[in-house]
Amino acid sequence: MLTALGEEDDRIEGLEAGADDYLTKPFSPRELVLRVQSVLRRGDTQHLPEGIISAGDFALDLSAHEIRLHGTSLVLTSREFDLLAYLIWRPAAVLSREDLLRSVWGWEFGDLSTVTVHVRRLREKIEVDPAHPLLLNTVWGVGYRFDPVPAGQVDTATASDGVTDGVTA
Repeated sequence: MLTALGEEDDRIEGLEAGADDYLTKPFSPRELVLRVQSVLRRGDTQHLPEGIISAGDFALDLSAHEIRLHGTSLVLTSREFDLLAYLIWRPAAVLSREDLLRSVWGWEFGDLSTVTVHVRRLREKIEVDPAHPLLLNTVWGVGYRFDPVPAGQVDTATASDGVTDGVTA
């Protein structure tokens, strides 16, 4: 979005509406070019392996651009897919919003609330209770951590903060 509305509520509303980025006027032409370049790079998933990756009840298939939870395909935006795929490939690793902005969005700078909004939207799609997440956790003051529930444990309401022994390809 390119707009004159620069308040935090406006930015959050724009991102919640589906914008991948939010740039307020006045802006430098160089910043606009860099942001466009980062959007063009975001489809680059070469840093992730090919094949099907499993983490708990998640199955990630990069070639099909599909993530399944309990065998059911998730309906995700392109950015949500990229973010969740990045997290699935790094289970139990705490990733800062800056790291995610750089690695998933390809931005060296930008509004960190972009990451926060996308994490919230992902929680709404993958968590039994998004207000009390068990899979996509906040590590306060540090970042976010993906904790896949061990495969077959569909009753996440009673699951502890357990982490599987990793990812299998």
